[in-house]
Amino acid sequence: MTQRENTLRAIRFERPDYIPMSFQINAACWHHYDQDALQDLMESHRFLFPGFKRQTSVNPQYGLNQRKDEPYSDPWGCVWRTTDDGITGAVHTHPLADWDKLAGYAPPDPETTDGTFPVEWGSIEAGVRHLKETGHVVCGGLPHGHTFLRLQDIRGYENLILDMADDEPELITLIAMVEQFNYELVLKWLELEPDIMSFPEDLGMQRGPMLSPDNFRKFIKPVYRKLMKPVREQGCIVHMHSDGDIRTLVDDLIDGGVEVINLQDLVNGIDWIADKFAGRTCVELDVDRQVITASGTPEQIDNLIREEVGALGSAAGGLMMIYGLYPGVPLENVKALMDAMEKYAGHYS
Repeated sequence: MTQRENTLRAIRFERPDYIPMSFQINAACWHHYDQDALQDLMESHRFLFPGFKRQTSVNPQYGLNQRKDEPYSDPWGCVWRTTDDGITGAVHTHPLADWDKLAGYAPPDPETTDGTFPVEWGSIEAGVRHLKETGHVVCGGLPHGHTFLRLQDIRGYENLILDMADDEPELITLIAMVEQFNYELVLKWLELEPDIMSFPEDLGMQRGPMLSPDNFRKFIKPVYRKLMKPVREQGCIVHMHSDGDIRTLVDDLIDGGVEVINLQDLVNGIDWIADKFAGRTCVELDVDRQVITASGTPEQIDNLIREEVGALGSAAGGLMMIYGLYPGVPLENVKALMDAMEKYAGHYS
């Protein structure tokens, strides 16, 4: 069974050979950890890093909004800043902080950008073709923060929330502009016939969402519906990611067309996630980066992964897991997590 076949079986509850596991290493890790030690771990965990090739020196390419002391103005005119190479910055300049600039404001061109970075569709098409030829799942989609966060970047968070509360007519104009840009991106991706289309957007805080459920339903959910509709009609799987506590929003997300939900484990609660989704909707579980993996013991990490697999997994499928490594996690905990993800991937095999 190829990686693609196994992933699609997991999503569709069609008895995959193993639980799909993804371990992603943030670019900042390469100047925060000893590179040889990190590569030793990757080399000894071939299930998680099947294509790994050791390098004398790892020099990652930082994203345009991940470069220390180099402010980046994205195609919407939002200016990003970061204090650490490899860590995505925050927007410090909002191009429409004042509505009087709306009349002269125009969206970027989806032929040349995804709204955050420049894109070259010919290169993307070649990459898709290679993935298909090698038996890998093809995942297309919008950039992280495509709608709600894009509006926040353009207006500023406080302005945006007050716009929603005041039913500001200019906000409707801006939402339509962002929606149409994203819709054109979706159609361009669908021409490449991906297996999965992802709509990553953080909606949650440590407790509760960043906007009220009522305002989500009024201003954001209709946009999601429009963007996801052609994806579902083409038979492509709809994937949604959000950090934070999104328990009061997930019913609307599923109702809007989401088929795979990527959400954080401890913030939302393992038992709550199991009660809500186990056996019905595929969960791509985002493994804790705040508590247990950061400051717990290797034994606690093993127990966490075993508990999550037991609560959310089954031989039928419906579970995938993903972990993002950022600086600050002890290397012994990194190893423990890699060990556990490899060990429990075959729990139902």
